[in-house]
Amino acid sequence: MERDGWLRVEVRHLAALRAVAQEGSFGGAATRLGYTQSAVSQQIATLERAVGERLVERPGGPRKISMTEAGTVLLRHAERIVAGMEAAWADLEALASGGAGSVRVGTYQSVGARILPALMGRFVTEHPGVEVLLTESGSDRELLDQLERGEIDLSFTVLPLPDGPFEGVELMRDPYVLMVAADHPLAEAGAAPELGALADLSMIGFRHCIAGERTDEYLRSQGVHLQVVFRSDDNGTVQGLVGAGMAAALVPLLAADLGDERVAVLPMGESVPERRIAIAWHRDRALSPASRAFIEVTRALCAELQPTVAVAAPAG
Repeated sequence: MERDGWLRVEVRHLAALRAVAQEGSFGGAATRLGYTQSAVSQQIATLERAVGERLVERPGGPRKISMTEAGTVLLRHAERIVAGMEAAWADLEALASGGAGSVRVGTYQSVGARILPALMGRFVTEHPGVEVLLTESGSDRELLDQLERGEIDLSFTVLPLPDGPFEGVELMRDPYVLMVAADHPLAEAGAAPELGALADLSMIGFRHCIAGERTDEYLRSQGVHLQVVFRSDDNGTVQGLVGAGMAAALVPLLAADLGDERVAVLPMGESVPERRIAIAWHRDRALSPASRAFIEVTRALCAELQPTVAVAAPAG
């Protein structure tokens, strides 16, 4: 592979590779990028000549294309480079449009229900000239993808942060609780079972949740394999099904509605690692004054809220 060939590689070639990998076809990539299909094919061919490797397998017909081993390796770098360019565009766009007086924040359900109302009330009072634009998603990874692309400025997430251009600060610890129906034998006992006994319960889990996935991994490392009968990313659905007696659920305390008389909420104590809630930003982007102000107000509020979630409420 000639190193001089790399001088002919342009960001648009890498963007084309990323789009082809995401869409599985040249036509889909063309639609995503606003190009013609032949233009995308030409860009991939130019990239392959520049790096001296075949990057895309072209099976022909209706079958989806795939990356070669070399294509997969280059794709990892392409994603970082293109996302970095998109973040740079977002910085300049914010500067040109006067966006220093606004902040775009990604959030998810439990934060939206338990933290955001008080946070927004305080932030609007302390910084009345700053516009806060909220984006909600049931998937932490979707929010982090948006953060990497520069589509949002900050995002609530959990620690440790996954690989990527992210920095963040811990806001609070959120302990895990076991939710069971109010008439469940465990509710009458008033205490959660030993960790190993969770494997004997039918459970409801989350589908797209970094903290949930890590908790499942931790339980498996302890030899506990949950019997998951249903998964949902909606906290209300999970709690409703628990209340109906379908199954139990292991959830962070902030995801539980403690006023619901249909369920009992049983503290798990230190047997399950706490969820570490954080707020993150793109480490290669300049934090605007509005973003810095939002981070500081969020940290202060969460420090005040922490004692209320340090110990789970007794069974309902």
